[in-house]
Amino acid sequence: MIVAEIEQRLTSQVLPQWEQDLGEPLTDKLQQVVRILHVVAIETFVAAPRTCGRGRRAHDRRLLARAFVVKALYNAPTTRHLREMLHTQPMLRRLCGWPQRQDIPSEPTFSRAFSAFAAMNLGEKVHQVLVATYIGERLVGHICRDSTEIDAREKPAKKPKPAPKQKRPRGRPRQGALSLPPEPTRLQRQVQQSSGVALSELPTVCDVGCKTDTKGHKHYWVGYKTHIDTADGGLPVTVLTTSASLHDSQAAIPMLRRTAERVTSLYDLMDPAYDAAPIYQISEQLGHKPIIDKNRRGKEVPPLTRRPKDAISSARCVSGSTPA
Repeated sequence: MIVAEIEQRLTSQVLPQWEQDLGEPLTDKLQQVVRILHVVAIETFVAAPRTCGRGRRAHDRRLLARAFVVKALYNAPTTRHLREMLHTQPMLRRLCGWPQRQDIPSEPTFSRAFSAFAAMNLGEKVHQVLVATYIGERLVGHICRDSTEIDAREKPAKKPKPAPKQKRPRGRPRQGALSLPPEPTRLQRQVQQSSGVALSELPTVCDVGCKTDTKGHKHYWVGYKTHIDTADGGLPVTVLTTSASLHDSQAAIPMLRRTAERVTSLYDLMDPAYDAAPIYQISEQLGHKPIIDKNRRGKEVPPLTRRPKDAISSARCVSGSTPA
């Protein structure tokens, strides 16, 4: 209902007003820019520049924040590409707030502002407000959890060498000898940790990731991995960026808790990578119903996987229709 009201306001008021101000009709891509800038309103999270004092007047970082959104929307690889786009596309430049080409800040100014936005977690703050605004107290049926790769132009960080394990003496231990319990795994620690503490322990450096596709082929990339909790309708509720080598299951528990702090949901949908007992435990503690495809682990076909083609074909022959 809210989405329909926003779309109606954008179509009837916002887009016609921008076309009138610019003097030209907006292309489909520019209409998308207007929609996102209007809904996100990122400039409201940035302080206005000071108008008094000596020295050169500072650039308005509210406009730089709008350009920050445009860079992500156009998937510009570098700040230099963004400035070239603003110089060559007058309407895009005016949507960001700069009337003339000479008003566009320099590349170092863009870099300093973008670094400041990253340090203050501007994207996280805006996203949290959007979730509270457009979902709020509404009941969410399903939360779908998965991850995707992010390629980077950085060099992968060198992993520190693991501490040597203490060798155990051979043979059966003596009667009455005390044996140290094994160290808890990360998932076992996360069961007792808060979401903030658990997230702080996850690696965030650039490294090499690996994924196996549905055909069993391994795919490698250098960069990062983004973990996303998506509500019904496709709105991301929680987004987390970690190292590419981090297994999906290691981010599930803190994301479960972070998402539960923002919205009220019923079901947690996850693929076989999340098939672990602590994840089931936390999901049920939060009042959710976990629906996780079972990991084969070399055993029989689990219930949630697809049936073989021959079974489907035989069912069609018997019933004369596609099985449910």
